[in-house]
Amino acid sequence: MGEESRLVAVVALAQGMAAAHGSRDAWRAAAGGACRALGGSFAALSVWERELGRLRVLVNVGELAEDEEEFPEDESYPVHQFAEITEFLHERWAGGGEPDAWVETAEGASAGRSGYCGQRAAALRRRGRGCCVVAPVVLHGRAWGELYVARPAGAPVFGRGDADFATVLAAVVAAGIAQTERLEEARRLAYTDSLTGLANRRAVDARLDEAVDRHRRDGAVVSLVVCDLNGLKRVNDTLGHAVGDRLLERFGTVLSLCGAMVPGALAARLGGDEFCLLAVGPPADEVVKAADEVCRRAAELGIGDGVACGVASTEDPVGPVHSARRLFRLADAAQYRAKAERAAHPVVAGREGPDDPVIRLADEPSRAADGERRRFRGRHSP
Repeated sequence: MGEESRLVAVVALAQGMAAAHGSRDAWRAAAGGACRALGGSFAALSVWERELGRLRVLVNVGELAEDEEEFPEDESYPVHQFAEITEFLHERWAGGGEPDAWVETAEGASAGRSGYCGQRAAALRRRGRGCCVVAPVVLHGRAWGELYVARPAGAPVFGRGDADFATVLAAVVAAGIAQTERLEEARRLAYTDSLTGLANRRAVDARLDEAVDRHRRDGAVVSLVVCDLNGLKRVNDTLGHAVGDRLLERFGTVLSLCGAMVPGALAARLGGDEFCLLAVGPPADEVVKAADEVCRRAAELGIGDGVACGVASTEDPVGPVHSARRLFRLADAAQYRAKAERAAHPVVAGREGPDDPVIRLADEPSRAADGERRRFRGRHSP
């Protein structure tokens, strides 16, 4: 491959990673771009998990062997089986060298540093590959993992020039991973409540809209629990905002633990003293059971006055749910009733017969009851 072609390949790799949506897309773009650039038939990107002492494969692309998957659940290798990672990066690179790539064949070492074979050579033979080039991926000044590209048995063996080019590609991959991490951190911050670490209202808005679309499309059960933490103002006024923040954090932990009872549930803080759980798929009774556990544990926190919980689910007789707004209003109305009655258990919309007061409250938000009822907040567009 000429210099111009290699430059084109580098640009294509960088652009592919820049266009990725999330880590998995970035990993696939990195491995796929490197595989094409080096004329390989297979490529993998692995991360070095220092705390576990292993190389974990993030993605495999190209011609996969029978024991390989694109995104393996747990394909990992003890790092001591690949001594070049620790020896080369910690002893030679740390001593002033460069994180250069090297080539290995099914018979042993080739271009680049010599002496590396064993497990890699055996893996090449087992999977019908003739050679590979291995390039360390260095991120933030530390060994992050490796880029691995292989060719089939009988194909031309990678040369020194290929190893040098793989080193360049690994640097491009490192830059792409760093950018992906920055973007994901920005997304995480945008969708995370900074005090509790739970999802925030923006995350709930997005997830709930998607959930209601699924319900309308294929009938998926969507359940929403809205929680109002009682006594937060009193705690803030009498014990201080630091104690109030501690109450919010502790309740956030309770909500997260109870939400784990429902597969895939999203636990979130909407703002102030309001929290919610959103579940898509599990039966309504499972969600109600989790909400009941939230009420029980919140009453045992020691500070505050427990929590008022309202539940609304498309599985219950609440009428058509064509928008996220209506489901939110139903759960909010149930929570309002639970608060007004100082209920120790969740109030569930639609479970008091055809004239359920919660449904009336949700569907007639402009009317006031006894001059005390709050107006519903328009969190979602119809």
